[in-house]
Amino acid sequence: MASLPTNPVAHFVVPSLTPKTPSSIKLPFLSKSSNSQFLGAQICVRISPTSVPSSSSFKFAISSKVNKGQAPPAFTLKDQDGRNVSLSKFKGKPVVVYFYPADETPGCTKQACAFRDSYEKFKKAGAEVVGISGDDSSSHKAFAKKYRLPFTLLSDEGNKVRKEWGVPADLFGTLPGRQTYVLDKNGIVQLIYNNQFQPEKHIDETLKLLQSL
Repeated sequence: MASLPTNPVAHFVVPSLTPKTPSSIKLPFLSKSSNSQFLGAQICVRISPTSVPSSSSFKFAISSKVNKGQAPPAFTLKDQDGRNVSLSKFKGKPVVVYFYPADETPGCTKQACAFRDSYEKFKKAGAEVVGISGDDSSSHKAFAKKYRLPFTLLSDEGNKVRKEWGVPADLFGTLPGRQTYVLDKNGIVQLIYNNQFQPEKHIDETLKLLQSL
């Protein structure tokens, strides 16, 4: 009986997926010839150029992000009274759009009340204030009534607008982020401020900018 080689070579051929068009995708974890040791056996993986799927075979999670100097994506959402409100409604005046995690949480309540207490200063600067979270309109209505909030709260159920604007999550992705945007009268972002743990700072930073516009 013939003895086995001391270092047998196992050859694996990745089946060709026959893409419609040649692919130019570079996969950092694969190369045309890579060697690794597994239980004393040498494994050679050889990939032919046609074995890599075309880019149309992959689904990428593309996350957009609004930056300073840009016009953010438009939206139409329901306010606390169930009425549709579009971002374009505020064109011609500065607007503060702040995304917050949820109604009735301690930080969000503190932030909303700080906006309420400084609301006359925002009006004096000619600006509107709009809060956005994933809560529904009835939750917003109860929240606004309880704390006498004089500004608009919009319901972004499913967090579609949050995702389109690229608002980052906080606490390792477990909480929706707290982020404030100041748009000038032309709808261009002039300030982006993110602070999960000091919600009152959002008011200070936005007023400081508005008073300089």
